[in-house]
Amino acid sequence: MNGTVLVTGGSGYIAGFLIRQLLDAGWRVNTTVRSLSREAELRPLLGGTPETLRFFAADLTSDAGWDEAAAGCSHVAHVASPFPLHVPKDPEELVGPARDGALRALRAAKKAGVTRFVLTSSFAAVGYGHPPHRYVAGKVFAEGDWTVLENPAVPPYMRSKTVAERAARDWIAAEGAGMEFVSVNPVAVLGPVTSGDLSTSIELVKQLLEGAIPALPDVGFGIVDVRDVADLHVRALTEPGLAGERFLASGPFLTFSEIAAILKRRLGHEARKVPTRRLPNFVVKLGAPFSSALKQVSTELGKVRAASSAHAERRVGWTMHPAEDTIIETARSLIDLGLVKV
Repeated sequence: MNGTVLVTGGSGYIAGFLIRQLLDAGWRVNTTVRSLSREAELRPLLGGTPETLRFFAADLTSDAGWDEAAAGCSHVAHVASPFPLHVPKDPEELVGPARDGALRALRAAKKAGVTRFVLTSSFAAVGYGHPPHRYVAGKVFAEGDWTVLENPAVPPYMRSKTVAERAARDWIAAEGAGMEFVSVNPVAVLGPVTSGDLSTSIELVKQLLEGAIPALPDVGFGIVDVRDVADLHVRALTEPGLAGERFLASGPFLTFSEIAAILKRRLGHEARKVPTRRLPNFVVKLGAPFSSALKQVSTELGKVRAASSAHAERRVGWTMHPAEDTIIETARSLIDLGLVKV
């Protein structure tokens, strides 16, 4: 046994893979869920035994349960964070829970004597609000970049992840003596799914397979495999001497058209509903005032948000699955589980 680690947000996509990897490596795991009614559903998916995997009720918006969940733990991976499919009208709906949840987890960790705290942050805290010249081919974001909160155009989710990571680092500097802090900042996380509880990133692949996206806008995102993100968390939890580190986790930046082409090429008939038509920029801009979805898309047209994972590769020996294989395994699992009709 390597000790006990608290993984928050045990019902989440990244957390599930992280918990399974930690259990396989001999850790005991405590995990939080908003309601203990989820335990019966989650335990068969996560593995372990009642002795090696314990569930605790805790919510990002309440103090209850956090001290109990962290008690006896030497390490914490704080993965839980709100990530909605639709943009809230009030950014504070996301910012408050993300920030306050991180601080609750930190305070509980400190009280429990935790020595290493890993925060699941995001590329959302890195690559938004910058001048236009940063979003062109050849420009790459790295760990020293931060989303520019002073820019009012930064969307609520990106704002929430930035505020949460900033707040956590400030708390560590002021009150975290004796506890090492590391953040992991992944781009869009894809990979095989194990249940119908789909993340926002997976939903995009599902919509492409179902033909729910009728035409392809000129937007894209970096892609990383969920198994690799979990592996980077394990390395961040266990590699010595990482205090203050920040690790970007990103494979290549791919557009909707490139992702659609991969699905078409590798899945053949099963990808027959995947669109091939491009959605002209002027159509997106014309529709933006009347559609929240098109409004989101319109701010991303033509932007390249590429990120480098060279630091994680060098510092902790991290490697990634090929992005094309990750996309296909995402699609294959959705099909095999009957979550999409192809």
